[in-house]
Amino acid sequence: MSEQPRQPRRKPAPAGAGGKQAKPYRRPQKDPVRMLAFEVLRAVDERDAYANLVLPPLLRKARQDESFQARDAALATELVYGTLRRQGTYDAVIKACIDRPLREVDPPVLDVLSLGAHQLLGTRIPTHAAVSASVELARVVLGDGRAKFVNAVLRKIAAHDLEGWLERVAPPYEDDAEEHLAIYHSHPRWVVSALWDALGGGRAGIEDLLEADNERPEVTLVARPGRSTPQELLEAVGEESALPGRWSPYAVRMAEGGEPGALEAVREGRAGVQDEGSQLVAMALAAVPVEGRDERWLDGCAGPGGKAALLAALAAERGAFLLASEKQPHRARLVERALAGNPGPYQVITADGTRPAWLPGSFDRVLMDVPCSGLGALRRRPEARWRRRPEDLEGFAPLQRGLLRQALSAVRVGGVVGYATCSPHLAETRVVVDDVLKGRGSGNAPVSAELIDARPFMAGVPGLGDGPDVQLWPHLHGTDAMYLALLRRTA
Repeated sequence: MSEQPRQPRRKPAPAGAGGKQAKPYRRPQKDPVRMLAFEVLRAVDERDAYANLVLPPLLRKARQDESFQARDAALATELVYGTLRRQGTYDAVIKACIDRPLREVDPPVLDVLSLGAHQLLGTRIPTHAAVSASVELARVVLGDGRAKFVNAVLRKIAAHDLEGWLERVAPPYEDDAEEHLAIYHSHPRWVVSALWDALGGGRAGIEDLLEADNERPEVTLVARPGRSTPQELLEAVGEESALPGRWSPYAVRMAEGGEPGALEAVREGRAGVQDEGSQLVAMALAAVPVEGRDERWLDGCAGPGGKAALLAALAAERGAFLLASEKQPHRARLVERALAGNPGPYQVITADGTRPAWLPGSFDRVLMDVPCSGLGALRRRPEARWRRRPEDLEGFAPLQRGLLRQALSAVRVGGVVGYATCSPHLAETRVVVDDVLKGRGSGNAPVSAELIDARPFMAGVPGLGDGPDVQLWPHLHGTDAMYLALLRRTA
């Protein structure tokens, strides 16, 4: 019998607990989709960045790798926005699964847990895949030790579906309606309270609004008059993927998503991305009749330029001049870019609307879309709901009143002012207008102006309330929650 060659001896692996052989170390595998989503969440947390600004360049970079497919981009987008929208709900679930206060969990660990919770409770990703992918991400970005903690928590979360967890972590509606809605619909309690006050009515309306805030909004385009047409945009997007606007004659909705920057009209500035509510505000201001001169228009808070570009196009049709003023230089540059190529006369300046660079009574129409909390655009910037605080409103209030007073000073007698804000909070809308008109709380004399019923200038739009001001709503109109008051100067 021939002698068999001797095999090299292998060093036995060290025994683990119970005498078992320890598994050999395996290097964690990077998942580009979840790494990208984690990177965006960290930017939002660490730098107060907005996901809609951070995500697109990261996706463009990822697409340079041919293995990164369209479905990967879609999943990364869903993970980012789904996690941010549902952060309040997921925080309540995670809190129920750990033995320490949530604030004591390191933010990067909490981001990985939230991403995992969204995959388990908010997507159709199979449980085992959601847990294993999240643990693998934790190994890459947190290390093996904390990955074990992530694994343990996610396995607890996986024990129930979303509805099951909501029944466990949210108080009954009858016991605490605002906290119930806050957890069920993932909004801070104070935001639920403010939106409910502005909306009025019972439970159904506020739940519809909160649900609409958690839906991914359509991309809406505007065909700038005299430079593009809705038909051009419909054909460019494709009949299968585009729909006409609901209310604005210049709007086209990209129902299937897509990349607006790929459209020739958008690249050339003849069209742009603009929410339909924003379009309606500019159109309403332009539609109010004024007696006599109608030659000089002002956009007093013009950045980033969407309303200014539409106003400039509407003004050009009448031979009117638009002055677009913006306090922040970088935003003023965005306005210049949006207005470039407008056929009518216009000028962009960098100026503070509370310290105007123009003489009183210089304009026939003035739009003042004031800085605000942004509570009307939570569909687009879900992280804003967690970033804002009730005390922020105190900082906006003097600025909003000052800008409205200066707008009424800038317009001539008989001219019209549009006070607009992307917030439905009463402290930023009706309260501001009432205080300025009556001279309350500022030491200023009452302003000689009267409210105009804005509803007729949004013809065909239902559910505009009792007037004279207008509040748009995501759940009723499919727009951001834009507010508009129209005022005519009387003396």
